Amino acid sequence: MAEKKNFDSEFCGNLPLHNVNLIQDYGYLLVLEPKGLKIIQASENTVEITGRPVQELVGTALSQYLDVESADKLSDNLKSGIKQRLPFNLSIKNGQNAEHFHALMHIKADYILIELEKARDLERKSFTDVFQEIKKIMAAIEQADTVQAVCELVVHEIRKISGFDGVLMYQFDRDWNGTVIAEEKDERLEPYIGQTFPASDVPKQARQLYLKNPYRLIPNRSYQPVRLYPVINPVTNSFIDLSDCNLRSVVAVHLEYMKNMNIDASMSIRVIRNAELWGLISCHHLTEKYLDYEVCSIFEWLSAVISNGVSRILDKEDYDFSSSLQQIRSTLTDRIYDADNIVAGLLPEEGLSLPDLFNATGAAMILNGRMVTQGMVPAEEAIDNLMMWVEGKSINKVFATEHLSGLYEEASEFADIASGVLVIPIDNNKGDYIFCFRPEVVETIQWGGDPNQAINFEKDGKRYHPRNSFKLWKQTVKQHALPWKKQELEAAEALRSFLFEFRTKQLYN
Repeated sequence: MAEKKNFDSEFCGNLPLHNVNLIQDYGYLLVLEPKGLKIIQASENTVEITGRPVQELVGTALSQYLDVESADKLSDNLKSGIKQRLPFNLSIKNGQNAEHFHALMHIKADYILIELEKARDLERKSFTDVFQEIKKIMAAIEQADTVQAVCELVVHEIRKISGFDGVLMYQFDRDWNGTVIAEEKDERLEPYIGQTFPASDVPKQARQLYLKNPYRLIPNRSYQPVRLYPVINPVTNSFIDLSDCNLRSVVAVHLEYMKNMNIDASMSIRVIRNAELWGLISCHHLTEKYLDYEVCSIFEWLSAVISNGVSRILDKEDYDFSSSLQQIRSTLTDRIYDADNIVAGLLPEEGLSLPDLFNATGAAMILNGRMVTQGMVPAEEAIDNLMMWVEGKSINKVFATEHLSGLYEEASEFADIASGVLVIPIDNNKGDYIFCFRPEVVETIQWGGDPNQAINFEKDGKRYHPRNSFKLWKQTVKQHALPWKKQELEAAEALRSFLFEFRTKQLYN
């Protein structure tokens, strides 16, 4: 029997992705002193745009390289009160010439970061054209009534706008594994639809960075990393934090991961729900592919649009589900009042009953030392033993698991009908409990490569590599039930409070 394993590797989650002190070579980075805007640190490739070696550039005032209009834009943005991801255009003087750039500014407590990308001479769409394009996508998302419909629409539109060879969308589960739920790609790329990628592919600190950055662009996995000078930030006396920067360099293990996928360029766009990373849209290209900052800005906008669309549908589903639970719970509690009896109210011979409230196939109630069951439940002796195990755990609040045998070994004997259990202690001091059972659901997980080989260390225990194959790897998981939803646990806790209060009133009336 295969067990569900947590692949959210602690090792991967500890890699310092934000302190790499390197940037990708498609842009330039300046670090400024807040007061006089003196350059205190810069990427070594700034010689290309200023004509001065970085060792000479550091210590000079940024104003020396700006025309009046650019200096005014910079000043206005500094006064705006906005601290993160401030976009504007400016010109950098190089001798008698000047070059135009897209700038992205991040204002920190001790310094200011300015990312620069050259403004390419490309045919640009007007704002009206861009707005109409996004508005059309927004209308289609608002019209969609399922998350799947939104995902399929989004994958198609992003591929059309970006020109990437392949676009896929995957959703994270509660263990942070990501399953591909929509995909559109060139036939030269491997299909991944329906496959699950282990949490270590997007480790914890990478997920945290997506909360700060709407997208991550890697135009060329074979780029030459550009160092910062000086290495140590003179203000903080440490490596500079590049968490917010689009240009932040990429760790070698991820570039090797891209090579093993046979792609040269990638872009990932976040999907956020309730301030957490819900999923990612991953764009792949077989060859080098640079996207202009203005195009990336469209995807930054789309990230918010898509996140809102997914959240709207899921919020409605949650509301409808909560409402249905509330209606069933009200029916059961009204029946308890009418009958003045908990058992008669919750486990009647006809009509809605306790298993209906919790999507269970069986329930057992132990009240005043008497056991009453309904539906598919373990043998009475097995329930007695389970109750003793629960009492030994001193459980006085709602308890739930979809993998009982992983906590209580004896449960493997009746896993077919009770792999999952919901325990509602009416009064644990008197041994009054409710048990709701869910049967085993055998699950076959289709992994994108063996998740056990996600990270492979060399013999020295220091150097490591990602898995080199994404060939379908199947895992069959047994003795697990459908997981208990948050709303069900809330309904269980509300029922527990009601039953305790009702029982207390019965005893003293």
